[in-house]
Amino acid sequence: MKNILLGALGVLGLGAVTVIGLLQAGAIDMAADTPHSPAVHRLIEWAREQSIAHGAADIVPPADLSDADRIRRGAGNYDAMCANCHLSPGIEDSEIRKGLYPIPPNLSRPANAADSDRTDARRFWIVKHGIKASGMPAWSKGGMEDEAIWDLTAFLKIMPSLSPEEYRRQVEVSDGHSHSGLEGYGAEMGSKSGAEHTRDTKPHSHKHGAHKH
Repeated sequence: MKNILLGALGVLGLGAVTVIGLLQAGAIDMAADTPHSPAVHRLIEWAREQSIAHGAADIVPPADLSDADRIRRGAGNYDAMCANCHLSPGIEDSEIRKGLYPIPPNLSRPANAADSDRTDARRFWIVKHGIKASGMPAWSKGGMEDEAIWDLTAFLKIMPSLSPEEYRRQVEVSDGHSHSGLEGYGAEMGSKSGAEHTRDTKPHSHKHGAHKH
């Protein structure tokens, strides 16, 4: 029995030394333009979904996600913060999205799964906490408060049903980039509110046309 244990420890030790050697030699390709193998991709995807499901399990969405004001506010923040990576109705791709790995989902298209409270809770958790090594930021770390995240969640529910023209109208009537943002930002910009402020008074405009490098 003792020999078996020693043999097992020896194999584990050899494996650890091999992995460290590969890492030290730079043999693990970390380039964003080199995809994971299918098996590794599936493993990471499974682990990610298990983590999100666990984190979002106790989140209860508010009952007013269909409120027009929530949707209007969410439209401005989505256009300013999310559209360049997650696209918008009528936009098929963007420069930054093509260079990210994994490629962010196109949120302007209907989801494969039926929309539900669990879907809303999942979206809220992802926007608030982000996802490691994916390019998806934890927007709460930049000062985005829960109510603004729920506004964004409300807009995500209806965005796949919008035409490009309807999307643009929603953005135009929104408050633009309007969550609280970094602490102290409002004071630096001459905000009179102190605790909360609007970062911009007009919606951000993103042009997706061709440009020169």
